[in-house]
Amino acid sequence: MIRYLVGQARRPRGLVGWANGWMFAHRPSNRKRNIWAVSLLDVQPTDRVLEIGFGPGVAISEFAGRATRGHIFGVDHSQAMVRQATRRNAAAVRAHRVHLTHASVEQLPSFGDPLDAILAVNSVGFWPAPVERLRELRRLLRPAGRIALVSQPRCPGATRDTTARAAQELQDLLTQAGFAHLRVETLELDPPVACVLADNPAGLPS
Repeated sequence: MIRYLVGQARRPRGLVGWANGWMFAHRPSNRKRNIWAVSLLDVQPTDRVLEIGFGPGVAISEFAGRATRGHIFGVDHSQAMVRQATRRNAAAVRAHRVHLTHASVEQLPSFGDPLDAILAVNSVGFWPAPVERLRELRRLLRPAGRIALVSQPRCPGATRDTTARAAQELQDLLTQAGFAHLRVETLELDPPVACVLADNPAGLPS
């Protein structure tokens, strides 16, 4: 049963997956965490933004409300979450401002022009070879483009120290992948949420 629940958290599917997505979308702490993370990226009206692992599409909706003349891309390896996020963002999808794809981080589709910002919330821990994935994402960003990696530990007994360790791990990954100007922001939930932000440095090799 534990293995099944962990698998559902990693890749929601079926009726249970749909129910998990509904819960994630409506839990106040999850909504607050996603909206807060989007605000830290300072998205502008014409920005091109990508979210890796968008789940039920709460952050996608927030991005769409900010990048009103831009494009919001999302990839998620759960077909159930693609369907749920598409319904949540139906108007922006019909307007061709939001583009949601059933795909994994190791097999990303083409996004055309360089991206301005990238977000991943509680998903990096599931990525294979995360440093290589982050290098690939860095190549998709314009010079000085921004990335935000968010972690709210969900292990039993998670504390502020657990969050601090998770933030340090994300900083180490971003540094190895060549990102610069790292900073950490914290949202006071239980347990706290860490958001590690970084830039794609201009003029440096990828």
